[in-house]
Amino acid sequence: MKKIGITLAAVGRIAAPYFRSDDKLMAWGLLSAVIAIELAVVGLLVLFNRWNNTFYNALQERNLDVFTYQIGYFCVLAAIYIALKVYQLYLNQWLQIRWRRFMIERYLGEWLHQARHYQMQLLGDAADNPDQRIAEDTQLFVERTLALGVGLLGSIVSLASFVVILWGLSEAAPLHLFGQDYDIPGYLVWGALVYAILGTLITHLIGRPLVDLNFKQQRFEADFRFNLVRARENAEQIALLHGEPAERERLGERFRHVVGNWLQIMSRTKKLTAFTASYSQAAIIFPYILVAPAYFAQKVQLGGMMQTASAFGSVQEALSFFVTAYRTLAEWQAVVARLAGFETAIDQAAGLSARADLIQLGSGGRDGIALHGLTIDLPDHKPLLAVDRLQLRSADSTLITGPSGAGKSTLFRSIAGIWPFGAGKIEVPAGATMMMLPQRPYFPVGALDIAVSYPAAAGTFPPDQIAAAISAVGLPALAERPTEHGHWNRMLSLGEQQRLGIARALLHRPDFLFLDEATASLDEPSEAAMYQLLQERLPGTTLISIGHRSTLTAMHSRKIVMERDGDRFALRDPVGEMAFTNSN
Repeated sequence: MKKIGITLAAVGRIAAPYFRSDDKLMAWGLLSAVIAIELAVVGLLVLFNRWNNTFYNALQERNLDVFTYQIGYFCVLAAIYIALKVYQLYLNQWLQIRWRRFMIERYLGEWLHQARHYQMQLLGDAADNPDQRIAEDTQLFVERTLALGVGLLGSIVSLASFVVILWGLSEAAPLHLFGQDYDIPGYLVWGALVYAILGTLITHLIGRPLVDLNFKQQRFEADFRFNLVRARENAEQIALLHGEPAERERLGERFRHVVGNWLQIMSRTKKLTAFTASYSQAAIIFPYILVAPAYFAQKVQLGGMMQTASAFGSVQEALSFFVTAYRTLAEWQAVVARLAGFETAIDQAAGLSARADLIQLGSGGRDGIALHGLTIDLPDHKPLLAVDRLQLRSADSTLITGPSGAGKSTLFRSIAGIWPFGAGKIEVPAGATMMMLPQRPYFPVGALDIAVSYPAAAGTFPPDQIAAAISAVGLPALAERPTEHGHWNRMLSLGEQQRLGIARALLHRPDFLFLDEATASLDEPSEAAMYQLLQERLPGTTLISIGHRSTLTAMHSRKIVMERDGDRFALRDPVGEMAFTNSN
């Protein structure tokens, strides 16, 4: 019961925002319409049940007039029933897509807010495969929640309606055994109740492991799909290293997890299906067994027996809701757990920016970027860097060099505001813009001009300005096809990608441009040409670089070198003053 309570509480947290959103009037309207149709369908089933009595009595009595009338009456009921079911499905699907659209927009907004998606990975990526949770789990959640919710409501209303009918039929057709009537009030209701309770208990015992198995299956499937995408995106490196056998083994190992877990689901589902199918088939004959003695003793007519069987079936079906929907419930519970975990991971990442004991990024630096009492930690709380005081002056172009793994890139991430682990303060001039150019720049799949302009919206820069920037960085052939669509990170060499990264900086003209080995794949003359281009085209931009080539020194007015000092790294400026240390 505790687990059910946790699941229902999670469902409330996940579902409530949509029904309080700007689309709430349509949401409640569609939901009300679906529920109203479900209640109308139950009402029709009651009329069908009564029809059984009259129709089969007419057959028994060979009454043609009543028989003919009942056929016409049935056709009217059937037409109304069909229309209601068609529009219930239509409105249900309309509600599904609106609800799912809201959830995806909400999750994308929260996941991609500032650097949460990145910080979730730093926190351990407890919510594995967020792409699956946003794309697939939202669909399953909406679909399963509506199906189970409306189905449960229908079962409750159907139970309330048919219990009254079945109770009355228990009096009209008393229990008749061995030639004697037994007056047991509502014995048909009690029979259906006992039958459904036993079925539900046995179903739960057999199917309980399916919840965890379905949770694992979704994770294994998403992990396998993610690694297939990674293999596709890194096809060149795999081919150059002749890594196909290793990739086959690695992907095969992940697929073996999919297969192994699926085999367990198959085994458990086989047992569950064997029982539920037997249960459903036995439910067809069970009411006849109860009523047949009274029928053969001429205590009830054929119509009464058929009505009793129909009412019993409706009561039994309503009471057996959890038996018939158990597998769907297991899948739904796994989906709820995954979405709840995803929301928790988002909240944890969002909570980092609100903590006062982490790195604070604010405005206030007047002559550049100022770092005060800065300590930078790893996500596991191990110390990485300690910066007592450092000023990255606007008038200087600064080069930071040092051994790999000393924390240079992490310093850039902290200044960008995406690395929260640590303490201290980073001050950036009010209104100043910053741009980070990593060694491997990111270009979204699509038109070249939009990819180079990223993250600006399409149309922000005139086409001729984009073409001029691409030509300026030495890619005139690309400049002639700005509207061509492509996967640029795969189509272009890393050197060409780095040139396009410089073109992006020329378009955006940031106040501070951070280059984290952003020209490392270019030859030295090309690298020098790129820096000269930046200095000429962006005279008001402060350049701050990370690099290892000695030739970079001549391209910067200030150099800070990271050197080992015992078990730490010390960064010293040109006059030897220790700027900050790195605990390694």
